[in-house]
Amino acid sequence: MIEREITQGYYVHLHLVSDATGETLSGITRAASAQFKSLIPIEHTHVLTRSEKQLDLVQEEIKAAPGLVLYTMVNEDQRQRLVEFCKSNAFPCIDVLGPALHALSQYLGAPVSHETGAQHTQDEGYHQRIDALNFAMAHDDGLSPERISQAEVILLGVSRTSKTPTCVYLANRGIKAANIPIVGKAELPETLLDVQDGPLVVGLTISPRRLVQIRRNRLLSLNEHRPSEYINEAAVREEIIFAKRLFARHQWPVIDVTRRSIEETSAKVMSLLVARKNEELGL
Repeated sequence: MIEREITQGYYVHLHLVSDATGETLSGITRAASAQFKSLIPIEHTHVLTRSEKQLDLVQEEIKAAPGLVLYTMVNEDQRQRLVEFCKSNAFPCIDVLGPALHALSQYLGAPVSHETGAQHTQDEGYHQRIDALNFAMAHDDGLSPERISQAEVILLGVSRTSKTPTCVYLANRGIKAANIPIVGKAELPETLLDVQDGPLVVGLTISPRRLVQIRRNRLLSLNEHRPSEYINEAAVREEIIFAKRLFARHQWPVIDVTRRSIEETSAKVMSLLVARKNEELGL
């Protein structure tokens, strides 16, 4: 179904059909498309497709621009109509969530709820994420140390080790995270040292050369000038050594973020949280 070869790749029409907002479908499709460097996808998004008339219009648009059809549809009749239409016209058609739902249903021995847009319902999990995000903002960069014991995770690290974005990412997973910067050889807040049996404290480290590069780029973007020690590799190395010794002295787990994305760092933090909870439960 490739329409036309062009100089630097090829394009295809991708029809995304959903009876909800289509956010899940769009995210999965773009993640898959990104794995093909020469692919230039032309997305046709058909969301909130719930009536027969709406589906008729979608089918007309697919005929006008044939391509790959990907869908997430809860209504069995609508889904079957779309599948039959694609089959009769020889359009490749993929149920994006179907295999995962079937596998979960088989494993759990429970039926699928077939609730449209269920993942976007403002349930307890939604409010938990909002509370966690507010917490992360209120406890960013060492703010409100007197309430830091309410955190699930506390991230420590020198400047520009991605503490804040990692906390925000964790908040979007419903995890209350705070962060405290290590500035020179300044003492850490006493409240942090008093919560050893409470929040999980994690140290973030990075290679000196990479940190200097990040700091230089940051200063350039802000058109800002700081003392040379901030981007001096020898001085930066001393900062990192001091931080590592601090982490070792308190036996805090350490994550090297030199080659890690925010998502990968957050995943490692979450795995440390799970391991800690399992240890507490004797698992």
